[in-house]
Amino acid sequence: MKYFLHFFLLISILSCAQDKQPILGETEFQKKMNADFKDATKSPLKDKDRKDFKELDFFKFDSTYIVSATLKRTPDSKWFKMRTTTDRVSQERVFGILTFFLKGKEHQLNIFQGKDLMQKEEYADYLFLPFLDLTNGDASYGGGRYIDLRIPEGDTLIIDFNTAYNPLCAYNEKYSCPIVPRENYLNIEVKAGVKDFVKH
Repeated sequence: MKYFLHFFLLISILSCAQDKQPILGETEFQKKMNADFKDATKSPLKDKDRKDFKELDFFKFDSTYIVSATLKRTPDSKWFKMRTTTDRVSQERVFGILTFFLKGKEHQLNIFQGKDLMQKEEYADYLFLPFLDLTNGDASYGGGRYIDLRIPEGDTLIIDFNTAYNPLCAYNEKYSCPIVPRENYLNIEVKAGVKDFVKH
């Protein structure tokens, strides 16, 4: 009888160990995203997509996609209603214009500040950088991607395109996602960050 108890105990320990799969990812950003997507309390995935989820598909980390950008602040910019994938609109303003070099060319992107998020203490200095590029609809999500940044003390911002992520509506249409403004289009392939998600 004791043998069977030990046997079942061993089996249960082994099965628990097998259930506890290591979090995959090449960088801390990738591991954090994969962990959140596996977590039923945080994941935007539908249950059927999360059931067999192991990891998101990322471009390989590439340090050439980490750039230093000059920030020209636009303190007099007006609030406007940024369209989303639903009837909701997001109150945003252009916080500033980012100028940087990537792949041998100079580029500019508008960076935005959200009115609602400003009211929340933990997001008071949050900035939103949505962008489109030539990988959209092919290797990356067709609607473009986002990068989260914080207001810097000076006039320089480090943009790490390896942390570019998909809008939540790329995984589940129930979410309301800001639509990337056309002026935030980069006429290059940004082969960094999260790739498109293949739904089941």
